[in-house]
Amino acid sequence: MTVRRVVVDHVLFVVEDLDSSRRLYTAALAPLGLDDFAIFRGSPVTTAAHVAFDADDRGAVDAFFEAALANGATVRGEPGVWVQWSDRYYAAFINDQHGNNVEAVWHAPEPPVGATIRHGVP
Repeated sequence: MTVRRVVVDHVLFVVEDLDSSRRLYTAALAPLGLDDFAIFRGSPVTTAAHVAFDADDRGAVDAFFEAALANGATVRGEPGVWVQWSDRYYAAFINDQHGNNVEAVWHAPEPPVGATIRHGVP
């Protein structure tokens, strides 16, 4: 198993509606075992950023995606193996309320069996 070190300590997104953003991020990140993500109400808001959160398994990626959509996110890239990066790169992508590209990714130890193969860049 590859050991990955933490490269970024934190990321801050500035948002317009703190309550709805907090609901979205709290729900979406819970399946990933995360209970804290730095969001701050202010101006100008963060737009067009990309952040990828590490997931423990395929189920966590799927749960992230469903929870995000149920809490105001829109689809950017449905769960699947994004083969342009790796045959083991299982990820899902959503847009938050400000158009930020938020991803959950699982680096599978083997190519996931039965997973939808995705192409392109979400």
